[in-house]
Amino acid sequence: MQTTEQLPPAIQPDHRYEALLKVTGKLKYVAEFTGPFAKKDLLYAFVVQATIPSGTILSMDTHATERAPGVAAVLTPFNAPKLPAVTPQPPATRRLSLLQDKQVFYNGEPIALVVATTLDQARYAASLLKIRYAPTPAKLNFLDRLAEARPPKRGGKAAAEQSRGELSPSLAQATVTVDETYITPIQTHNPMEPHATIAWWNDDKLTVYDTTQYITGDKQSIAKALNLPLDSVHVICPFVGGGFGSKGSMWSHVPLAAMASKLTQKPVKLVLDRPQMFGPVGARPSTVNHIVLSASADGKLQAIQHDEIDHASVMEDFAEHATNPSRILYQSAANRTSLSMVDMNLGVATFMRAPGESPGTAVLEIAMDELAEKLHIDPVQLRLINHADRDPSEDKPWSSKHLKECYTQAADRFGWSKRQAPGTRLEGNDYIGVGMATATYPANRSAAAAIVRVNPDGTAYVASGTQDLGTGMVTLLAQTAARFLGLDIHQITAKCGDSTFPKAPVSGGSQSAASVCPAVEDAAKQAQLKLTQLAINDAQSPLHGISSTDIALRGGKIVQRSNPSVGEPLAALLTRNGNQPIEATGSAEPGEDKTSMSTHSFGAVFAEVAVDKDTHMVKVRRVVATYDIGTLMNEKTGINQMHGGIVWSVGTALHEDTVVDNTTGRIVNSNLAEYHVPINADIGTVDVTVLNIPDTKFNTLGARGIGEIGNTGTAAAIANAIYNATGKRVRSYPITPDKLMSA
Repeated sequence: MQTTEQLPPAIQPDHRYEALLKVTGKLKYVAEFTGPFAKKDLLYAFVVQATIPSGTILSMDTHATERAPGVAAVLTPFNAPKLPAVTPQPPATRRLSLLQDKQVFYNGEPIALVVATTLDQARYAASLLKIRYAPTPAKLNFLDRLAEARPPKRGGKAAAEQSRGELSPSLAQATVTVDETYITPIQTHNPMEPHATIAWWNDDKLTVYDTTQYITGDKQSIAKALNLPLDSVHVICPFVGGGFGSKGSMWSHVPLAAMASKLTQKPVKLVLDRPQMFGPVGARPSTVNHIVLSASADGKLQAIQHDEIDHASVMEDFAEHATNPSRILYQSAANRTSLSMVDMNLGVATFMRAPGESPGTAVLEIAMDELAEKLHIDPVQLRLINHADRDPSEDKPWSSKHLKECYTQAADRFGWSKRQAPGTRLEGNDYIGVGMATATYPANRSAAAAIVRVNPDGTAYVASGTQDLGTGMVTLLAQTAARFLGLDIHQITAKCGDSTFPKAPVSGGSQSAASVCPAVEDAAKQAQLKLTQLAINDAQSPLHGISSTDIALRGGKIVQRSNPSVGEPLAALLTRNGNQPIEATGSAEPGEDKTSMSTHSFGAVFAEVAVDKDTHMVKVRRVVATYDIGTLMNEKTGINQMHGGIVWSVGTALHEDTVVDNTTGRIVNSNLAEYHVPINADIGTVDVTVLNIPDTKFNTLGARGIGEIGNTGTAAAIANAIYNATGKRVRSYPITPDKLMSA
């Protein structure tokens, strides 16, 4: 396998590829497009949602709605075209609400669509729709119904129960045991850009602008839902204003927009309101976690037991897998994890940034802190004692692991050695506390492809059917192509966001850069081979007859590797040889690491908080973190990703909680005024570094994904810091003043 020493030096661009467009307001998102049609032809759709959590629709009186100004169509379960009963494409199977029956499964479920000339007209007409229901008893009150928990109907990425070693004997041998229950709430995605779709037809061909994290999957799902040939669907996603998992797979509004466009024979735009983001497009499920940690007096873990209960929609199971970290983070003599579900009349849950590992580290790392206190061992030392040199869940070697260095570096920068006993450090009216936790997330790769074209003027073009969620994917495409073509990044035109481009995986699971960039590397090398052969065969080229192994691309030229003064500009070579571009398609897919080793990223997170002794308000004063993520491909976009994850985790620790009315099933805080997320005033100093040690066993670039690891560990570090400040242990997120008052 190629090593990093053999690669051209990495390129660090001055700024994001699309930065100028963003800061000048010229970059367009889905809802801002009109497509290749006159704006006057565009219609607007508004989704009508159920107002009961369970039951049947008896009737819909559409008389007033249909006669309201500007209304072009009203789709209901009583008149909607019949569709095939299909399951959408992975990464998530899903029972969609496409007006095919009259059942209601949750409050907020799409049950009709009103289409009009303007959005205001559609919204007003929707308010005139008269609906009669036959309600049935709803399954709500998650925490009161834990006794009803059942095995998952679909296990997903891990079995419902996993074990290694003998749990009972290991528990019996332990000197100290922590046996507690930890709760994480429903969390709802709130990207700045809500879900949006524009659909229009050209005969039997459907084009869709859609906010999606998976262009290829979106195309496949739309085709299946509408019973269309795959080649009849074209999906375009210019840029995404945040997705975080909610846009990872298709939801009901996408085919509904296409159905409305087919019916009206006009393009239809459908943009969800902020309250409509709560329910119809997923959320992170609530989890209840019973964790038992048993250790000998020297701190060695004898047993880890983690039993997780998730809430599940009556429509479909979605497993959060918060037990993932409990299986792999620490070595122990015995380990058992289980997963079960409680049915709820709520919308289907889905992926949210760092699914599994985010809530999993949030609860496990509190339990580890409690164990350290009982053992009178420093929390960092306890983790070092139980460091897993191999993946304990599968007994495999790690492709690369430098977690111990993360602990050491972050602890030194943070000043961990100055930590004081709980409740003893008072500054003015604030109790000050510090805490730490381990961060982890799997390193994933999938098959990907890319195209590279070197133009006759010496510039180049690179494209892949991936998507940019604000993570800097277009920048990585450009800098990778520039690196392997020997060009300045400003000479690269980079494109993504179109299903006609070579296929790439979903932008989820922290895999896009690790999957797509090696494909770009391969395409660029294939283009280099073609250019090399062109030069060797060209009698007028200074490189004519030179060995191909002694030819390289540097500074916009093709040169002799051993004597770079011999060569010529790429433009001169191509102009002389027909003035045609050189094009190559490259691909990459997981190698032996997929089965022979475990690939994870790791980190150490330290937090300092101030807790007002009267109000119990918590302020996160600083977070210091060091991560082992392999090669950091782009410093600006990479550190930005981890900053964002840490900020999100402040929300997990202190703010985010989707509140369900246990009588009506309605989400009562379905707006950003009441669904609290961190703002600038909530964030203190964030100090992030990476070890930048390449993992060349994982891929040729040595880079693992980083989009999600920043969202792991930090919540527990804050929770542990709050305990250190106050001496009060809260085991239910978010940690709000009322919980501290009653602790």
